[in-house]
Amino acid sequence: MSTIRPARDDERPAILAIINAAAEVYRGVIPADRWHEPYMPLPELDHEVSAGVAFWVYETNGALAGVMGIQPVRDVDLIRHAYVLPGNQRHGIGGAMLEHLQTLSTRRMLVGTWAAAEWAIRFYQRHGFELVAPERTPALLKTYWTIPDRQIQTSVVLAKPPLDGVQAP
Repeated sequence: MSTIRPARDDERPAILAIINAAAEVYRGVIPADRWHEPYMPLPELDHEVSAGVAFWVYETNGALAGVMGIQPVRDVDLIRHAYVLPGNQRHGIGGAMLEHLQTLSTRRMLVGTWAAAEWAIRFYQRHGFELVAPERTPALLKTYWTIPDRQIQTSVVLAKPPLDGVQAP
């Protein structure tokens, strides 16, 4: 039996294990100066939770297989830290989690990801998100995320619904 539910505080080690195992796909793909080991350490996860990221988990047969966060920021909801254990990928877990988080929101949703992570971009596009024009991306990243300039230079933003006709922040 599988379920999507809010993560518990005592599951942080399992959440980190999922994030860090799944993030291995970025090694050698994202700029080397943005890769670090582990990809997400415990203090960073704690910071994300204290900043308002609500983590949800996909549990199947008593084990966690995926994690995804949602964070309200200003007038949008951000999808944050979406990862599925490598052995469980391509089985609909990420899509089920994304669809579930979308039911929790009535606002525009944004997701940021690495520009080089073409598989992640395609995943979000399959679920109705559209790439934001490159000239608008830095303003969105600076408005809704707290990330270094180097990461802004190497990231994209996708939106649902699309941002066409909407003024940049």
